[in-house]
Amino acid sequence: MIYTPEGVCSKAIEVELDGDIIKSVQFTGGCNGNTQGVARLVTGMKAQDAIGKLRGIKCGFRPTSCPDQLSIALEKALGQ
Repeated sequence: MIYTPEGVCSKAIEVELDGDIIKSVQFTGGCNGNTQGVARLVTGMKAQDAIGKLRGIKCGFRPTSCPDQLSIALEKALGQ
């Protein structure tokens, strides 16, 4: 599934699930080191666990962040 994030620098988040387990995450754009780190950390986690940890993280003055947008992408992926 490819999600188009809102309010952040990244342009796309590609999420692949195996049931409720995160198989892979890839960000297009954004802060390369940070997005790679987040993607690697959540790989192998249950999607609901990652959502709980990432939801509500803000980037500076913005009301959201790439991790927060990933939590939204994961919710949408679970709903498919």
